[in-house]
Amino acid sequence: MMKKKLKVGLIGVGMMGHGIASNIVRYGHQLVILDHPGNQPVQDLIAAGATTASTPAAVAQAADFIILCLTGSPQVEAVVNEPEGLLAGLASGKIVIDCSTALPSSTSKISKSIEAAGGRYLDAPMTRTPKEAAQGRLNLIVGGDASLLETCRPLLRSFSESIVHAGPVGAGHQMKLIHNFVSLGFSAVLAEACACAGRADIDAETMVDILATGGGGGIVLDRIKPYITGKDDSGMRFSLANAFKDMSYYNTMAAELGASHITAQAVRAAFELGMETKSPQATVPMLIDILAQAGDHTAK
Repeated sequence: MMKKKLKVGLIGVGMMGHGIASNIVRYGHQLVILDHPGNQPVQDLIAAGATTASTPAAVAQAADFIILCLTGSPQVEAVVNEPEGLLAGLASGKIVIDCSTALPSSTSKISKSIEAAGGRYLDAPMTRTPKEAAQGRLNLIVGGDASLLETCRPLLRSFSESIVHAGPVGAGHQMKLIHNFVSLGFSAVLAEACACAGRADIDAETMVDILATGGGGGIVLDRIKPYITGKDDSGMRFSLANAFKDMSYYNTMAAELGASHITAQAVRAAFELGMETKSPQATVPMLIDILAQAGDHTAK
């Protein structure tokens, strides 16, 4: 346990944010969370000593470190810039740590606004799942000043297992999108392969064994395997809506950089088809069944 107790604010107590919050209070830090209808139940956090604030400005006023754990760039921009947003409550020296998955071009604008108000900024997006968030075992990819990262490291360690400095402001969000393109790209390829294997009447267990001992082995296969063999999606409860959003961000980033994104466009189209065919809240493993039913349908 850390000896120095910090004043921490958290905006975005969703599935990932709740795990982060629970570890912050477990380490004895003073935590204030934004009261919001999109939060997961917070009674356990309140019982552990957390308090609530009604506006982002009030969160900023109560804390020295403010963590954002939001869906994407529109939500981050709103929280920062709205009339009672973060900028209205920031004071010199306060630190904003953005753990959201965001568009790097938006990150650049947000960081400049925060710095103009006297604050300091790190982008620190996460990898792994709500399970690891609750265990305090997230992986963080950090963009920003290296000395500021060292200042924040004791707090970040309370909810993360790995902290990698990717480069200057925005590099964390860039690398997170690259990571998610690789992860979600393999998920889409695996889903399409499973759909084809089903048409060929290949035994699911046999397919998984062959992939696992060959070029298809890895974390994505391990997470989706329970669904391939038994329709259990608990290993990857990541929604098609979030997958589509992340792939849209990646395609935008690549286009802004002038980088090739032919494959990324196809991956994005697969998740778009999944949302349109089933539901935005269907999970990524369910893409297997969606593509199996789609047959010769060509994604838009």
